[in-house]
Amino acid sequence: MSVFTTVTPEQLSVWLENFDLGKLIELKGIASGIENTNYFVTTERGSYVLTLFEKLTPKELPYYLDLMAHLASRGIPCPNPVPDHGQRLLGALNGKPASIVTRLKGKSVEHPDAHHCREIGAMLAKMHLEGESFPERMENPRGEKWWQSALPEILPYTSTEEGRLLESEIRFQSGCELKDLPEGVIHADLFRDNVLFENESIGGLIDFYFACNDWLLLDLAITVNDWCVDSSKRLDGERTIALLSAYHAIRPLTGSEKEAWPVVLRRASLRFWVSRLYDYYLPRPGELTHAKDPDHFRFILEGHVRDPDPFWI
Repeated sequence: MSVFTTVTPEQLSVWLENFDLGKLIELKGIASGIENTNYFVTTERGSYVLTLFEKLTPKELPYYLDLMAHLASRGIPCPNPVPDHGQRLLGALNGKPASIVTRLKGKSVEHPDAHHCREIGAMLAKMHLEGESFPERMENPRGEKWWQSALPEILPYTSTEEGRLLESEIRFQSGCELKDLPEGVIHADLFRDNVLFENESIGGLIDFYFACNDWLLLDLAITVNDWCVDSSKRLDGERTIALLSAYHAIRPLTGSEKEAWPVVLRRASLRFWVSRLYDYYLPRPGELTHAKDPDHFRFILEGHVRDPDPFWI
């Protein structure tokens, strides 16, 4: 993610003495995202990613690091945290909680086709199944409670029309009683830039720092809202069917999930519209930061409200 906290090669070299990774060869900041400070790190032993956590606390972080270790041990291609000499996955660097994880091969796909969508649908279902044996639990930090608290802060920056839509959709979601939806570990941010492809196959799922326990269907809706939208901000049929069919073949969706699909698509787009508004108008000072366009998810939400999407398979 963005570089908020500067780390020099000299500082990192001292920190790396706590690990069995050899000497530092290269340190390079990653200039994307808005939540944490990330660097690519190359040592004598290989390639890694160093993360300094700007918001998450030492109390919260074991969930994310333990989850990645759990999934990696079960064949899900995700970053594997490197333990220090004391077998700790979390340390501190320049006053911030910090960890170092394996760097995965591949690159993100900007314009996915049906093949990419089938791959990510299948991988998401596998991740959900492997997450069933993860014992820890984390409430969704960007769920309904967060929308309610963030709304008064962002409303002064929105137009009258935007404000009405925000308030209306939050009321709508609060009034929906969706029952019997399977819950479990979700990635909660599985956008195209958080999936690496190598030779047409998935090389890695990255950035698990919004992972939590929530409806599995919400994770699917978040993913579809990014991977399957076309230039008009509506769902492309071929890609949507490819992703959902591949997911359903591995973790069959229930009748309750199919019925709730139009509502949860709206919920997923609302969550990211609110967070993008917040990050755009109330940014944290930082170096190399890139706030993303809030209107993208407003348009997606408007489309879902105007023309509810049926379940596609």
